[in-house]
Amino acid sequence: MTIETAATSVQVSVLVDAPVEHAFKVFTEGMDTWWPREHHLLEGEYRDAVFEPRAGGHIYHRDTTGGVSRWARVLVYDPPSRLVFTWDISPEWHLETDLSNASEVEVTFIAESPGRTRVELEHRNLDRHGDGWEPLRDAVGGPDGWTSTLQAFASAAGA
Repeated sequence: MTIETAATSVQVSVLVDAPVEHAFKVFTEGMDTWWPREHHLLEGEYRDAVFEPRAGGHIYHRDTTGGVSRWARVLVYDPPSRLVFTWDISPEWHLETDLSNASEVEVTFIAESPGRTRVELEHRNLDRHGDGWEPLRDAVGGPDGWTSTLQAFASAAGA
């Protein structure tokens, strides 16, 4: 796994022991199998993660009481090679109400061999979140951010 933090973006990559089509499917349709249970903005007890597999869809979490937290909008859905979604979470870790303040996450899936995929993630335009965006960059770029999240994904996809 490699991680790189630039001024307004974070880049992480991971190798997955799975074909590119499988890796893409686990990232999207199987998000609930690998998304960290403690990473949510729900008021109630976490139930699951949902990725709506289409441009215009959402990524959201649901709690056990029916609460929903829509924290991303799917901008690009191009199986099995690429997706782009917004990060509608403020630097204070609340849902962002002004969607012009959202950053973007681009994920690309590159076949290294028939049974191995390199997944590259770039979380960019973090400065769009306005004042106080730097701690958000540091959090998503830190060991408990995209690094651990992609490691969990790689384990789930390679299983």
